[in-house]
Amino acid sequence: MDFSLPPATQELGAATYAFAKGLDLTADWRKLWQACADHGMLGLTMPARYGGAGYDCQTAIHILHEFGRGCPDNGLALGLSAQLWSMQMPILSFGSEGQKNSLLPALIGGEILCAHGVTEAGSGSDAMGLQTSAIADGDAYILTGSKEWIGMAPACDLAFVFAKTNPDHGAWGISAFLIDADTVGLTRGSHKAKAGSDTLPFGTLTFKECRIDKSTRLGPEGGGQSIFIASLDWERRFILATHVGAMKRQLEDCIAYGRDRQVFGAPIDANQSVSNRLADMRLRYETSLLMLQKAAWASDNGENDPTLAALTKLHISESFLANSVDAARTFAAKSMMLGAYVNTDLPDAVGSIIYGGTSDIQRQIIAKMQRNS
Repeated sequence: MDFSLPPATQELGAATYAFAKGLDLTADWRKLWQACADHGMLGLTMPARYGGAGYDCQTAIHILHEFGRGCPDNGLALGLSAQLWSMQMPILSFGSEGQKNSLLPALIGGEILCAHGVTEAGSGSDAMGLQTSAIADGDAYILTGSKEWIGMAPACDLAFVFAKTNPDHGAWGISAFLIDADTVGLTRGSHKAKAGSDTLPFGTLTFKECRIDKSTRLGPEGGGQSIFIASLDWERRFILATHVGAMKRQLEDCIAYGRDRQVFGAPIDANQSVSNRLADMRLRYETSLLMLQKAAWASDNGENDPTLAALTKLHISESFLANSVDAARTFAAKSMMLGAYVNTDLPDAVGSIIYGGTSDIQRQIIAKMQRNS
């Protein structure tokens, strides 16, 4: 494995860092989204025929890392990563040519936003326990149910939804659909304020006897589990790439603050407690970056190991949380001020150990795979 970056990739990263640093985060969220789409953030791994850049995963994660390093809005970064990995990649892998040609250019170009409709009030980590149903009716399905805690739900133009088409078949009775958010009977709930990543629109999707054409189905009927697993695999590997960049930003700022902040006539990093903390932050960042790079290398070489995906998601999320706590300790009272990015990083990091499968679920996956190997 060679994780060195060619000059062209380094230049792309530098350009993205400068772009991210220059974003006006007080601007309208949709305008920010469009600016990121115009910069190419939603087309990193998408083929050129759909308007993407066609980069390999190693290039894509470096660009996302630099975006997270430059932009302190983790909610915006999370939304971009979620659409790229959890939604666009499954459409690319499982969509018909008609679906790919009609949806991917618009998603990549920022014209439409997609919400990933899996989680329900009674099914989170047990995603296959969902109750939303899609009952066949001639050339259509009648979709009924509700999805909770869905990123981008209030603002979405497209809903990527999983529903039961044949309850008697268990997990193999679930299908995936790509539904226009203006469909009659589909209601997008208003934004629910949350403790972390609050800039990311967040709410419910409710379906009341929505009549959707069978052409909206992604993949074959009953193929929802395979699509869901593939979607999660992409998400667990790479959705936290921007958060690794945020860890680099935290580390750089804490090192500078530790050197400049004077207490009792000496910089605080002369205190062993502080210097040890900075060393721990560096270790977590470096190991998180290595995990991310290994996952990218594996994807680029056709290796799709779910254990590696779970290990990557678990290590990065827990490291981001630990580093966010340590950054708050380092900045002390300043970290408590509303609006300070150190203040927002911590609740954002708490979210990272929950979405995409909690850390407990990742540990269960790893243990199960080890047991069965």
